[in-house]
Amino acid sequence: MTVAEVVRPYGDTTGDGMVQVSFTLPVPAGKRAEGAAAQLAQKMGLEAVMVVHAAPVGEGFTFFVVYGRVRHLVDLSAVRVVERDFPLLAAKEVNAAVRAGLGRRLSVVGACIGTDAHTVGIDAILNVKGIAGEKGLEYYREFAVVNMGAQVPVAELVEEAVRVDADAILVSQVVTQRDAHLHNVRELSAAVREAVPAARRPLLVVGGPRFDELMARELGVDRIFGRGATPREVASYLVHAVVARARVAA
Repeated sequence: MTVAEVVRPYGDTTGDGMVQVSFTLPVPAGKRAEGAAAQLAQKMGLEAVMVVHAAPVGEGFTFFVVYGRVRHLVDLSAVRVVERDFPLLAAKEVNAAVRAGLGRRLSVVGACIGTDAHTVGIDAILNVKGIAGEKGLEYYREFAVVNMGAQVPVAELVEEAVRVDADAILVSQVVTQRDAHLHNVRELSAAVREAVPAARRPLLVVGGPRFDELMARELGVDRIFGRGATPREVASYLVHAVVARARVAA
């Protein structure tokens, strides 16, 4: 193990171990609340604890920002993440790759499933306006996009995907209470496998801020995009995966 593979948090000086954490306690604002926050931080393993911000957030609740020092080290060689294994393409390159690889438009159906009504994520990826200066998949001439919106039952999403012979199903999940996002995705995966023969099965792509990208196999999907995913990244993945699958089938 080399020195460069082991790191410690940085605050004022390299390797000083200083970190900042924030949380809310169900305690009215005041000295007692700040003492409770400091005690919690100490039990979390922080040393030299300082409560640098405390503010009431409704009756009987206080929000805190706490500084402290940790002794923990991070072994970078033991970190496991999903690295991007496909080229990041411009819109023209995506369109050209679809034409060359498929000879037709790439069909995508997207939705928020279950009781999830948060369409910001799916709209950011699919709608023309996109997000952060990037156009959504509707902007790509070689993509045929159906955005079914919010609170779509799994059965209806699968039915629509079958109707349009979708190459990919995109699902955004923000509601995570009681692991609803995991249950919904597993239900979708099972429904697709029951309704669509393996040779015609669409890619299953899910996204949301609480997903672990390493759980794709466990959830029965092809790819998970976490926080910060962009339309360009999703489009690049789709053309890479769909064209590769078409070549194998041929």
